[in-house]
Amino acid sequence: MNTTINIINSFKNTFTTEIQNLELIAQKLDATAEQAIAILFQTKGRVIVTGIGKSALIAQKMVATFNSTGTPSQFLHAAEAMHGDLGLIQPEDVVICLSKSGNSPEIKALVPLLQERSAGLIAITADVHSFLAKAARVVLHTPITQEACPLNLAPTSSTTAQLVMGDALAVCLMQLRNFKADDFSRYHPGGALGKKLLLRVHDLIDQSKKPTVHLATPIKDVIFEISEKRLGVAAVVEQNHIIGIITDGDIRRMLNTVESIQGLKAADMMSKNPKTISSSMLVQEALDIMEDFSITQLLVQEHETYIGVLHLHDILKEGIV
Repeated sequence: MNTTINIINSFKNTFTTEIQNLELIAQKLDATAEQAIAILFQTKGRVIVTGIGKSALIAQKMVATFNSTGTPSQFLHAAEAMHGDLGLIQPEDVVICLSKSGNSPEIKALVPLLQERSAGLIAITADVHSFLAKAARVVLHTPITQEACPLNLAPTSSTTAQLVMGDALAVCLMQLRNFKADDFSRYHPGGALGKKLLLRVHDLIDQSKKPTVHLATPIKDVIFEISEKRLGVAAVVEQNHIIGIITDGDIRRMLNTVESIQGLKAADMMSKNPKTISSSMLVQEALDIMEDFSITQLLVQEHETYIGVLHLHDILKEGIV
């Protein structure tokens, strides 16, 4: 390893340089941002995002963000557009073109065709005097004073600026559309994120393991029920309604305070008014309750009838945490 540089300082300089450039761009934001949002919000088609080189990679990320937040979008590689892919642009589509210089040969060749085929062209560029900027309906200016690259060559600050500008567009469109968590969940049904947004308590609990005792149940039988169901808890139930709870912790504390359990019943040691949840509640909401009260189990009801126990381990198995 080259030890002639200070690694931590190099990291810090990269962060500092890119942050300073972002702050500069933020300070210069003006009405053109509002104009761009108006075009994107009002379009009846899709948002086509194009670029070449590193800008093309940022364009792909923008498309992924737009699509997942309610703005139908499609990536178009600037080079491939000249070899048949231009056909994906429809008359009602709006195009966002990313290019730091705005003057590369591929962009110069593509821009007139984008103007002809789309409902509008939005440029994201560092040069407001470039070929791209002059042809665009709206220019989102992303000037940078310095790439984070020590040679001032590799796209670093410039691509970060493009990325953040894309995020700003997506966030603003989300707010205009009043895009909510329920909407978000429809676009993210898979993985841990999908589970967090969609999975409900009734999807996790095993109703065949429903530890249940009654007020008159002897303590010995309470211990057996908790051990057999292996959920660390039993609900005290009368006529299918939860009236109390006994945990394995309650059992241990009781054994430390009495000489004999003879004659003791569930009613003698249960905790009244336990925390309960509805089976239709989101698992994430149930987890929040567990965290708020530092507990690992919750009794589950459906239409005020006891149906089972949700344990923290059930949630962990699903990878939500």
